Amino acid sequence: MKSPRIAAVSRESLDRRFAQFRPVEQYAVPVRGWIRAIRRALGMTTAQMAQRLGVSQPSVIALEQSEAHGAISLKTLRRAAEALDCTLVYALIPNKPLETTVRDRARAFASRRRRFIQHSMLLEDQQVRPNESNVVDVEETIRQTMPSRFWDSTE
Repeated sequence: MKSPRIAAVSRESLDRRFAQFRPVEQYAVPVRGWIRAIRRALGMTTAQMAQRLGVSQPSVIALEQSEAHGAISLKTLRRAAEALDCTLVYALIPNKPLETTVRDRARAFASRRRRFIQHSMLLEDQQVRPNESNVVDVEETIRQTMPSRFWDSTE
């Protein structure tokens, strides 16, 4: 695993790159898929597309249907893109900035730890009252160090 500092720099760099892709709705796949939409916009028949791909015409129809149902492989999609003189662009775009995801996780991680400590202290008839700056410091330390169990679903 990368060091927490390298991970932070990677998050910052990726967040800058991902910002240009928002809002992601602008890249919504047409109902019947990109292949069919572009093929039809070019005025190309399924038989002509089949010839370009070196497959049968029914295979093109099946290919378009598999894309529309989300069952097409990236390799097949790339071949279809090339046959349409297109470039396949593949990306995972986070729903929120990666740094926000890590901060939210650090907050939840710290909260679970605080609850555990408070429960233990109550069992010993003691009480813990963390002040706000301490809470923020703990969350920031967790975010910067990213303990090994940071992404464990139980933590």
